[in-house]
Amino acid sequence: MATSTKKIWKDQSGAALVIALLMMIALTLVAMGAIFTSTFEVQMSGNKRGSTDAFYAAESGLQVAVANMNNFNPASYVDNRYNPFTDPSNPNPTHATVSIDYLPNQHGAPRGLGVSATNFDFMYFNMQSIGQDQTASTPVRSTTTLEQKVVRLVPTLQGGY
Repeated sequence: MATSTKKIWKDQSGAALVIALLMMIALTLVAMGAIFTSTFEVQMSGNKRGSTDAFYAAESGLQVAVANMNNFNPASYVDNRYNPFTDPSNPNPTHATVSIDYLPNQHGAPRGLGVSATNFDFMYFNMQSIGQDQTASTPVRSTTTLEQKVVRLVPTLQGGY
């Protein structure tokens, strides 16, 4: 019986095949893990690019609206709200959606402005800009909403001036 046990241990035909198959399985699992990780990172970088694009689109909407002083004339507002991109003098290259709300109930100088409240009137506006990713290849686009408060200083007539 001892000779038959020794013969089984000495006969290792197929052991190399089993070891090679186990190594192939291990390498396949490592490769699949690397593929899934790189795919996930590509998706994350695409999402970051989309959110950055949406942020800059919303920011450009605010900057275009602030640059034109005529956008802060309450006479052109309907129900204290105004869309500056209805005016052809405001370009909208990033297709941001901007609305400006006139806040007639706020009075006085803003805190920390350092301007005499007797020489100026103050008009308060709240701007909201919504920008979207312009180059998204997926149906779901990144969207960013920015808000900015604007105070317009209007010189007042003093005494006999």
